[in-house]
Amino acid sequence: MGLGKSGMATARALLSTGVRIHAWDDNPALREAARQEGIPLADLTDPNEKGVNWHTLQAVVWSPGIAHTYPQPHPVASLARRHGVPLFCDIELLVRAHKDSFFVGVTGTNGKSTTTALIHHVLNEAHLPTEVGGNLGYPALSLKPLPFHGTYVLELSSYQLELVPSLACDVAVMLNITPDHLARHGGMDGYIAAKRHVFQTDARPQTAIVGVDDDPSRQMFNALRRQSPGRVIPISVRMVPTGGIGISGGHLVDATESRPRAVFALAEAPTLPGAHNAQNMAAAYAAARARGVDARTIARAFASFPGLAHRQELVATVDGVRFVNDSKATNADAADKALGCYDAIYWIAGGQPKEGGIASLTPHFPRIRHAFLIGQAAPAFAQTLAGQVTTHACETLDRAVAEAAALAWREGCENPVVLLSPACASWDQFRSFEHRGEVFRALVGDLARTRGGTP
Repeated sequence: MGLGKSGMATARALLSTGVRIHAWDDNPALREAARQEGIPLADLTDPNEKGVNWHTLQAVVWSPGIAHTYPQPHPVASLARRHGVPLFCDIELLVRAHKDSFFVGVTGTNGKSTTTALIHHVLNEAHLPTEVGGNLGYPALSLKPLPFHGTYVLELSSYQLELVPSLACDVAVMLNITPDHLARHGGMDGYIAAKRHVFQTDARPQTAIVGVDDDPSRQMFNALRRQSPGRVIPISVRMVPTGGIGISGGHLVDATESRPRAVFALAEAPTLPGAHNAQNMAAAYAAARARGVDARTIARAFASFPGLAHRQELVATVDGVRFVNDSKATNADAADKALGCYDAIYWIAGGQPKEGGIASLTPHFPRIRHAFLIGQAAPAFAQTLAGQVTTHACETLDRAVAEAAALAWREGCENPVVLLSPACASWDQFRSFEHRGEVFRALVGDLARTRGGTP
């Protein structure tokens, strides 16, 4: 059910092994794309659909983006439950098919994509066989089979974690928890419960790595330390926790052994600025050490990490103005990370609003010179910023980029940054946050070609 990127990969994989499937998506264009590939379609929303016998179906491989409980279950989910047919996502099939592999699972409200990619990069630099995917954008069933005990590094969203009953991570990472996707989980308690699934375990030993800088994660750490049979490692950017990984004096400090030792200077990782990336590095370091990688190799890998697209990605410097693509910042907590890294910000924000708005970003308002507002959230954001930050109602991203660039050049302040960090979902005007970031890149590219700039 669902024929987006992961659904199509699942259909192809199952058909290649001779499994009989029925596939469906509510979107006619995606159904047509599947039909063109020879994927057999059947309207799963119709309980009387010819050829679909719910009593003989083994399972429904569910696209995590489709609601199956809150705020209202999709009709196919209701039909499946009525007939006792289990729902799970594609990652469940990967886990079942590769029981001898090593699994690293990464979740958290923010930072999980960077941390997942960083762990994968470290393992590659250590010449360990590894594949990366999941919520990061590479569907689980498109990943290559690995040799015995190869490592799958998976970014796991709260949506996915509800749908992987067999998951048993060898290393499980929880970065942080702040309110997000609450409607899909019936509130904050449901969201936290979904995230906690990353620590469910079977017979295999487990290393749990938990950020302790927010209350829900700290409570989860304390519970795991009491209950988990495996090792539980705290990480923090506010201190060096006993038995964990922390930050002190601009260095990553390993206190998991008898004596704390500085293992990496944060300034040596130019693509990982800010405290949020320090947390990502702490988690990645702990995960890589749990996989047996030595500290020196990890440090070299951090220094060579190329960064991720749409996560504080420096697109170009044009006439002294830096243009930074942080389209992945789909909520205020994510935007907070980017706003804390720069001092003269021409901020492009807005889109489809998330819970809580941007009031939590008030401490950063003094470093925002102007805000250029787009999308559905623009009126509410303007109201929050009123009297504190000068706002410009731009409606669309092309206008926002043009106006922000023109004003930054005209004002000529020191170290100006045009920052796309929307604090909103993208779906009011774009297909995805990636699409939004790609449009931003293209607009900046046009400016660079017109005025001359450096990528």
